[in-house]
Amino acid sequence: QVQLVESGGGLVQAGGSLRLSCTASGFSFSTFVMAWFRRSPGKEREFVAAITRNGINTNYVDSVKGRFAISRDNVQNKVYLQMNSLEPEDTAVYYCAASQSEGGTYSYSGRYTAWGQGTQVSVSS
Repeated sequence: QVQLVESGGGLVQAGGSLRLSCTASGFSFSTFVMAWFRRSPGKEREFVAAITRNGINTNYVDSVKGRFAISRDNVQNKVYLQMNSLEPEDTAVYYCAASQSEGGTYSYSGRYTAWGQGTQVSVSS
């Protein structure tokens, strides 16, 4: 069955870095757009970043541009989120998601048909 498993979350001080990983199984990974979303306490789920099937094109929410980088490995069926210069406002549960369609609005959560369970990222000030 389709499965997405996130890892790499933790507690870090402001200004620090973390690298999240998402391991996919049960579907043809290289044919799916992959994305990261996050949900902070008391807030709605927010799009963070997306990457196209071939890994060439990426898309980010404005608040993480220049600090976060999404990448993928279509051999190991993994997608990554490198997070640098972390801020307390980045504290959230981070989710990996997969979409079979390419193009259009990547920040629209409804296009993603598979989701992971999430990994907690906490940034202290």
